[in-house]
Amino acid sequence: MIEITGLMLLMGSLLLVSILAAVVSNRLGAPLLLTFLVVGMLAGEEGVLGIEFDNPALAFFIGSLALVIILFDGGMRTHKERFRVALWPAISLATVGVALTCAITAAGVVWLFDLPWPTALLIGAILSSTDAAAVFGIFQSQNLRIKQRVASTLEIESGTNDPMAIILTMTLTTMIATAAEFSWLAMSFDVVKQLVIGFGAGWLGGRTFIWMSRKISVQFTFFPLFAAASAVVVFAITSGLQGSGYLAVYLMGYQIGNSRLPQLVHILQVQDGLAWLSQIMMFLILGMLVTPSHLIEYWPLSLSVAALMIFIARPIAVVISLLPFVFPWREQVFMSWVGLRGAVPIILALYPWLSGVPDQELFFDIAFMVVMVSLIVQGWSLAPLARWLGLEVPAVAEPDQRMPLDRIGSKDPLEVLAYSVSERSPACDHYWSDLTIHAPAEFVGLVRQGEWIQSVDQPRFEEGDTVIVMAKVQHIDEISKVLAAGGKPREIQTSEFFGDFSLRGSLSLAGVASFYPLGELSDDLAALTLNDYFDRKFHRRVVVGDDLKIGQVQLTVRELNEHGEISQVGVKLLG
Repeated sequence: MIEITGLMLLMGSLLLVSILAAVVSNRLGAPLLLTFLVVGMLAGEEGVLGIEFDNPALAFFIGSLALVIILFDGGMRTHKERFRVALWPAISLATVGVALTCAITAAGVVWLFDLPWPTALLIGAILSSTDAAAVFGIFQSQNLRIKQRVASTLEIESGTNDPMAIILTMTLTTMIATAAEFSWLAMSFDVVKQLVIGFGAGWLGGRTFIWMSRKISVQFTFFPLFAAASAVVVFAITSGLQGSGYLAVYLMGYQIGNSRLPQLVHILQVQDGLAWLSQIMMFLILGMLVTPSHLIEYWPLSLSVAALMIFIARPIAVVISLLPFVFPWREQVFMSWVGLRGAVPIILALYPWLSGVPDQELFFDIAFMVVMVSLIVQGWSLAPLARWLGLEVPAVAEPDQRMPLDRIGSKDPLEVLAYSVSERSPACDHYWSDLTIHAPAEFVGLVRQGEWIQSVDQPRFEEGDTVIVMAKVQHIDEISKVLAAGGKPREIQTSEFFGDFSLRGSLSLAGVASFYPLGELSDDLAALTLNDYFDRKFHRRVVVGDDLKIGQVQLTVRELNEHGEISQVGVKLLG
């Protein structure tokens, strides 16, 4: 009994320390995952607590289960619009990019250290995937919002390149462990098989969950657990069929997240906590498993691999993978630098260890060191680099709190929205009747200094008030433009980014030229609308933040309609 109590105290204390350390590191701009790794190492056998943990099988089990939850959560938070904007570039990075990263890294390792090709390829495969949680955790902690095309490409790539790296790692490990003759054809066939089975199982699992959720009637509090359990089951079945279970749970999550299930809000709320708990536990366990003194033994190889991946393999893979697509050089530079490594490579490095591959700890120690270097070197520089390259865009106006009214049974989902009024809120110092909101919304009242003031009292909105309205989900963006502040004070301001004036996307360049110095325009250009002009220049779907310079004017896409066409363009005079 005492041992059990002590174990519970230890695990609770480690979790508590990790969370408190994350608060401090967040203020310093350090990657949160690096903090969890360091806490785990301090608790390990050569750390402060001296806990001897040498169970790679248990670590692999916990890590695999955590990855299922994390990828499932990532799939649910990937919206259809992001797929429309960046699906094919992301798929190219997740397949061609992973293969190129693996091959280039392996070639460098063979050339520098004269290791056998199978061993070098296995090192490259283990380290070939990027970590979405690490990247977007940094963006969130730094209050950084980057252009939709770049963010969507990185998010989808990080969610879909894990299965590719896992497939390559397991295939190569099996070949080395069984001393089978290396065959590109056999490996390619195995990759395709796992992708096809994973895709099919993910689609079927997602559709089945949605159908069951609409048929069964239980309390809403059970649905998050039902979703997590379903993801684990789909992963296990898919893996048993020799498919990619990780791809299956990601696609399953994507389908659920883009459904119109009334339980979705509750699922996402709980899933967010489960995903963070999974990340913390996974990195704590991995940190405890590593022996720091062993890392020193392979440090020349580890640092060389890290440098190869950061400065050579990843940039080359990004440039080649994005050749068919039109990406400005600034976006390609940023995506080349954002090849951040996280938990997946360390988890994958346990697979050769458990499979009895010779020099089994070599792969784990190299992966651990490369991840540490990546989190330190790339993690701390992501936000400054994004701002320096001009990829940051103003924060979207949104409610401070959203409360779904699921059980009312409305044909269109209803929500109660709460907005905190600041001096930058368009509604500040106005009455509800003064506001022009191009969407139906019901003003419920406001909370001022803890007191509820009803709508019938017709209060004037003041700084510090919390305004409460009820509206349909599809109208939230329109309402937020009037009631929300549109970001925190330290974030990039809308007027700084887009300019002080905006024009309709349907306005012709000739019309713009009558007010702004666009310079000489041919008859062909003058007849084009702003929307058509951007389409001609970019040859692809534009996103908010895309900009063009013409004459002495910078035009920046400010708003898109539901069809992906430009509805508003910001105007800024240059010079």
